[in-house]
Amino acid sequence: MELENMLTLIKAVSDSELTHFSLETEEMKLTLEKKREQALDSSVKTEVKDVVQNQERKQELKAEEKEWTEKKEDNEKPQSKGEEIKSPLVGIFYRASSPEKEPFVKVGDSVKKGQVLGLIEAMKLMNEVEAEKDGIVEAILVENEQMVEYGQVLFRIL
Repeated sequence: MELENMLTLIKAVSDSELTHFSLETEEMKLTLEKKREQALDSSVKTEVKDVVQNQERKQELKAEEKEWTEKKEDNEKPQSKGEEIKSPLVGIFYRASSPEKEPFVKVGDSVKKGQVLGLIEAMKLMNEVEAEKDGIVEAILVENEQMVEYGQVLFRIL
């Protein structure tokens, strides 16, 4: 066998997934063996690539979670010295007693302790959200017909 043909054969075996190759003629005997790690090299590379992609995705998710948490914390921070009126329960918030009626309060309105500021519907029951002190409505932090959580800030009263 010519040297050039032998080198071509070695390269072919080397590039393949074969781990053992033997060729025997009257003139010579050729045996080629690869270590198992080399044969598994392509599958290992695929696994390493998958692991790297999973790690990158985990980092992306952590970054998204951190960003979401920071936004949530920013929304929960009082932006003035006003008193916060929080939701007493989970439900749907309404600014008025019906769609045709005016909202109970608007930003800038004066309110008295006990005055109804909005309603929260929970289990088909309407629950009034009342002012806890006299003051002026500085901010309404939820939209009409928005789902609210327990303890979520609804209003800020100065």
